[in-house]
Amino acid sequence: MDSQHWRATITAAQSGDRQALDELVAGWLPLVYNIVGRALNGHADVDDVVQETMLRAVGNLGSLRDPDSFRSWLVAIAMRQIRDRARRRTPDHLEEAPAADFAELTVLRLHLEGQRREVAEAVRWLDDDDRQLLSLWWLEVAGELTRRELAAAVGITRQHAAVRVQRMKERLETSRGIVRALDGACPDLRELTGRWNGRPDSVWRKRLARHIRGCGYCGDPRESVVPAERLLVGIALVPLPAGFTLSLAFGGKTAVAAGSAGWSAKLLGALTKPAVAMTAGATIVAGGAYVVTQPPDTPPPRAEATPTAAATTGPPSPSARPTPKPKPGPTPPPSKKADVYGTVVDAVDRAPDPDTRPAALPRRPETGVTSTGGPKAVMQHRGDSVTLTGRGYVLVRWQISPKSRPGALVMPSWTGLKGKLFHVASGGWRRMDDPLPGAPNGYATGMGGPDIGYAVLPPGTQQMWQNEYFYLDGTVTLTQNERGCDYGLTVFPSDRQTVDEDINEGPAQGAVRYGLVRDTGTDSAPVPQYVTRSTPADPATVPQRSRV
Repeated sequence: MDSQHWRATITAAQSGDRQALDELVAGWLPLVYNIVGRALNGHADVDDVVQETMLRAVGNLGSLRDPDSFRSWLVAIAMRQIRDRARRRTPDHLEEAPAADFAELTVLRLHLEGQRREVAEAVRWLDDDDRQLLSLWWLEVAGELTRRELAAAVGITRQHAAVRVQRMKERLETSRGIVRALDGACPDLRELTGRWNGRPDSVWRKRLARHIRGCGYCGDPRESVVPAERLLVGIALVPLPAGFTLSLAFGGKTAVAAGSAGWSAKLLGALTKPAVAMTAGATIVAGGAYVVTQPPDTPPPRAEATPTAAATTGPPSPSARPTPKPKPGPTPPPSKKADVYGTVVDAVDRAPDPDTRPAALPRRPETGVTSTGGPKAVMQHRGDSVTLTGRGYVLVRWQISPKSRPGALVMPSWTGLKGKLFHVASGGWRRMDDPLPGAPNGYATGMGGPDIGYAVLPPGTQQMWQNEYFYLDGTVTLTQNERGCDYGLTVFPSDRQTVDEDINEGPAQGAVRYGLVRDTGTDSAPVPQYVTRSTPADPATVPQRSRV
């Protein structure tokens, strides 16, 4: 959209035009989301920082003298909120993992491949300051910002910005080399990363960079390396995630509309984009939402003389025409809210002693489960999936292969759930992290060993057993999301007798360990961590949850 249009929109919003403010927030929210998301690499604080940025921008819009400087002014606010967030962090929060890794989101949502994917994933290896600068430089190269705006946002001169960008690019190229090497098959690198937990940090960046400089295999890119700035030209903004909600709460004089009619309604009017669905207290737009609310002590809003679908109810204004009261009728029954079931399963447990017998397995009704993969669905590659339908038990059998490719393990996910899904038991005679005495080929456990490297679970993920059993009452799709460590899944429709025998009998040569019953027999039984009722474009983006 041209600058003349935005100048008019900003001016109208400053004058109290409700629709103009809607358009302003909707139009610039993706830019702020991309800056904050990439600077914080998808940390759980991203939503809070985005919201605080937009709240400050809307609340101070009246102080902006030159509408042409709106973009640089907004970006500067975003960077200030990012730096403030960094200063507020306590030592307890310094090692928190991202809630939704922004590098992965960038790759998936923009369908990046090859060296473009390599650049996006290299961002993980940058320090906070470099990542903040890169969040702006990425947009500069993509044509969303100018160098002048970048320098103003960081608070330095253009000459100083050029120096800092060049240093950041050098570290980005080093990080690209690390991503490239980790995707390779260097045996010495596998040995080096045997004790790595899979989370990028500055210490491991230096270790891996040192290895690459001295390694003929890892140091050879095997193809011409294209400069990052050429790869990023024309890349679109990462779209807002589905369900993203922006809640802007204003005080007594709402927004910047002091002295005018203002946006005193509890919900601002529908945004100008198509496919708008109105709900009480929210404006849902193309996979995201933004809500404007008022504190409880704010006087109720006055109705418009000509009400619209977006207007909220309130005492009529003197000029409003009275509306006849409807005739009394039967009170409709309250709508029943869908029950939330399932308990937390993302509290990592300790393995029971090998000789500990499992608790009794509750009985659940069984009519059988059908599978699109037949009686034995084997899923070896990213994107392989199977849809299960019916009422009964399902076995998911794990086979992890760090010898083929160690590293961070991207968990499988359950999507499109209709009905209920419980985690009922763990069996197979061992947890995958149990020691394997005399194991061949460098294995120390089912998760790997020092000779071949380890499979590393995402933080907070429950350690799986060889066999994991679930109970389904409905339909759901299970997807293999392999990326990083190599693994495979085999999915069998099963029954209670098979589950009970597995967890109680142990192997013929003597029990390595008995199984573990997790089912409570009620709706409080655990649900899988990576489960959703939605059907995302890429199931690997399903966040870790504990209740459905």
